[in-house]
Amino acid sequence: MSAAAAPIESSSLALLALRCPRCHQGKLFSHSALNLTKFTEMPAECPVCSQTFEPEPGFYFGAMYISFGFAVGTFAVVGILLYYLFDNPDTWVYVAAVAIITLLSTPLVFRYSRAIMLYLFGGTRYDPAWAARRAR
Repeated sequence: MSAAAAPIESSSLALLALRCPRCHQGKLFSHSALNLTKFTEMPAECPVCSQTFEPEPGFYFGAMYISFGFAVGTFAVVGILLYYLFDNPDTWVYVAAVAIITLLSTPLVFRYSRAIMLYLFGGTRYDPAWAARRAR
């Protein structure tokens, strides 16, 4: 299958690779993050193990809180870097820098917020024996 890759044993590495939480093989997103018109599209279920990617309606509303955490981290890091590296520039520099970095990182923040939500609260865990059962 083209949607499948070799299973990743570590759940942390599978999350970073944006793979299914149960089989660690299927991709969570249908298109590249660089495709700005379709970076949000997820299949309804894993193309490898058929694990549903939306456990209940409205499940990903909780990902907004995770995204907010990423935004706060971005604001803090950019603010501190600008303050110390550019000797406290004008306010417009802070606003412009944070706005640009936030816009550029939106596809990644969106994807990782959803992946973290699915891994932490999706109700499924990695099953290394799944591949062995599937092969039979």
